[in-house]
Amino acid sequence: MTEKLSAVKGMNDIAPPASAHWEWLEDKLCALMRRYGYRNLRTPIVEPTALFVRGLGEVTDIVEKEMYSFEDRLNGEQLTLRPENTAGVVRAVLEHSLLYEGPRRLYYMGPMFRHERPQRGRYRQFHQFGAEALGFAGPDVDAELIVLACDLWAELGLTGIELEINSLGQPAERLAHRQALIAYLEAHAGQLDEDAKRRLHSNPLRILDTKNPAMQELVNAAPRLMDHLGAESLDHFNRLRGLLDAHGIAYRINPRLVRGMDYYNLSVFEFVTTQLGSQGTVCAGGRYDGLFEQIGGKAAPAVGWALGMERILELLKEQNRLPAQPAPDAYAVVPDVAHVPRVMPVLRVLRQQGVNVQMHAAGADGMGSMKSQFKKADASGARFALIFGEQEVQQDAVALKALRGPRSDVPAETAQSLLPLAGVADWAARLRAP
Repeated sequence: MTEKLSAVKGMNDIAPPASAHWEWLEDKLCALMRRYGYRNLRTPIVEPTALFVRGLGEVTDIVEKEMYSFEDRLNGEQLTLRPENTAGVVRAVLEHSLLYEGPRRLYYMGPMFRHERPQRGRYRQFHQFGAEALGFAGPDVDAELIVLACDLWAELGLTGIELEINSLGQPAERLAHRQALIAYLEAHAGQLDEDAKRRLHSNPLRILDTKNPAMQELVNAAPRLMDHLGAESLDHFNRLRGLLDAHGIAYRINPRLVRGMDYYNLSVFEFVTTQLGSQGTVCAGGRYDGLFEQIGGKAAPAVGWALGMERILELLKEQNRLPAQPAPDAYAVVPDVAHVPRVMPVLRVLRQQGVNVQMHAAGADGMGSMKSQFKKADASGARFALIFGEQEVQQDAVALKALRGPRSDVPAETAQSLLPLAGVADWAARLRAP
């Protein structure tokens, strides 16, 4: 027997009925982006490895341990399955000169890949939806992106999501803080775990993000980046705070909030929840004014965020906010296979009129009994059955039967009636979902 193949560990199929929830969430996100003036950008899943090494930083966890990288067998090029998409967005914007005519608001969605231990809300293939505002320098766009995310939580009916903000300042300010931080940590070297010792001189800022309980007291007393910020960085941060206050958006300043990529500066933020265990961050982002230069372009300001689709769906499930599964408006019951050539064109007209119709299909032993067809019609969730029986077809009509409770916008006489096939377009609207 041929060996049965399975999906790669940590890379999951998304099948019905779960896929309907994904479509629903994607539709909500895209509609919200359009209202804010953001436009869709689609980038390749595979990018040059150098894009992420240069953009994310050579000593980040993602580059060091998590990327799926390989050599192209045809030309020897080093390629990587994208572990995130901000670098890819900037590469595309540079390659196609998208800022030539002015700043851009863009969004993307799709799979990302990181080789890490699969767990709830964290997979080797995971999906992100991201918003990027490119060419805007002021904190007003930082605030706009945060407000946009807050509008999303409200539209989805999600609660218990808290906003944390911080400022990473500019490179010179981070350098001064870095030196003070290294000196402090070296003075307490005996309290560092192995991961912190490895990062001490390569990426000490990430030590502040440690999850090791034994190091929390040490980290809490470490020098704060906020104390090394200059007047311009503080002004940007305070103006952002003022804009959030003007919107009535609650936030907490978290001086230990850092990002895993090297390209961030000034504003950084995270939306967190306590309802998903250790994977509490559902959306994160910030400003990355230096990324354009890091990957070989002309300097340009930029800010953005990305949310994890799996985590948002988990939170929607946790809070019982997922919508009901979609159902057809009508189910076509066809007792005799000989009537199918007459029925299918009618159903096509209904679909062209915006009615969702599912037709009972023939099996190996024919169409099946009326009883079995009505069972399937009921199981489909359809509100109406369209009955194409012998008598109805002879009269060039269809019998309409309500399978669910009566709707206020459907006349009582339509709950079960005979409708002419010649006038499908005239009565199709009665079947459409409200």
